[in-house]
Amino acid sequence: MEPISARYRDQILKMMSLSRGQSQVTEKNVYQPGNNELLPFIDRIVEENLLPGSEVRHVERLHALLEAAKAGEPCLLLLEHYSNFDLPAFHYLLRRSGPTGGEIADAIVAIAGIKLNEENPVVLAFTEAYSRLVIYPSRSIEIIKRNLLDPKEALAEVMRSAAVNRAAMHELARLKREGKIVLVFPAGTRFRPWDPSTKRGVREIDSYVKSFAKMCLVSVNGNILRLNPSGSMAEDLLCQDRVVFDVGPIIECEPFREEVKREHRFRDDKKQAVVDEIMATLERMHEDVEKDRL
Repeated sequence: MEPISARYRDQILKMMSLSRGQSQVTEKNVYQPGNNELLPFIDRIVEENLLPGSEVRHVERLHALLEAAKAGEPCLLLLEHYSNFDLPAFHYLLRRSGPTGGEIADAIVAIAGIKLNEENPVVLAFTEAYSRLVIYPSRSIEIIKRNLLDPKEALAEVMRSAAVNRAAMHELARLKREGKIVLVFPAGTRFRPWDPSTKRGVREIDSYVKSFAKMCLVSVNGNILRLNPSGSMAEDLLCQDRVVFDVGPIIECEPFREEVKREHRFRDDKKQAVVDEIMATLERMHEDVEKDRL
């Protein structure tokens, strides 16, 4: 394995020259449409590292979800998260699955943390290829409160985070009406094997489920871009792997929430209970696929 920034240095430099460079996120640019000029470069990297048998299983469920979205029903995708190449590999395999897969890929808008825009221009060049709605995650806000020593500076950044998130929610309402499928990683971060807490879903996901009509859960098995424990995102490690995405059945969001709340009626935090059930279902799906993936 070697860092992606080393192996594909020339390609990345070309991508950076084509980047629109919206690194600074404000309430004016929280919705960022995908830059299609960048896709061929990323597709080449994905194609060269995916092993035979990589696929999206049950694509027909996503087609049904897209038809519901086009009919005006707000639709949500919840994916496991292991790698910054989860979305690129998913997007690539969808487009290679046929015309319907391409239409599904074009309809996807990913919820993305602000760090992907602002941490590193190399990371931004990859992130920018896909349509996304940028938010200021609650975890990042807590880090700000803990780490910024200047109270005025901390307050200014907290106010900025609130403005970004208000604008993002306004844009989210618009996207729901326009036949888009909103993709969210319910863990809120990539899974780090040395930190089991990174596989726990964040409580805010319940608010997403509450505000959508239908959803599909998608497990992710395999990973062509591994976390580098001692490096930045731009230094994540490339490897070849068979990557399988498995799409679960369409779930009606409100009945799902109500059923989980009934089952956990004695639990104080029912919102977290909803998210925990989602993560448990994803884990079961993941384990089932892993039995035959290799």
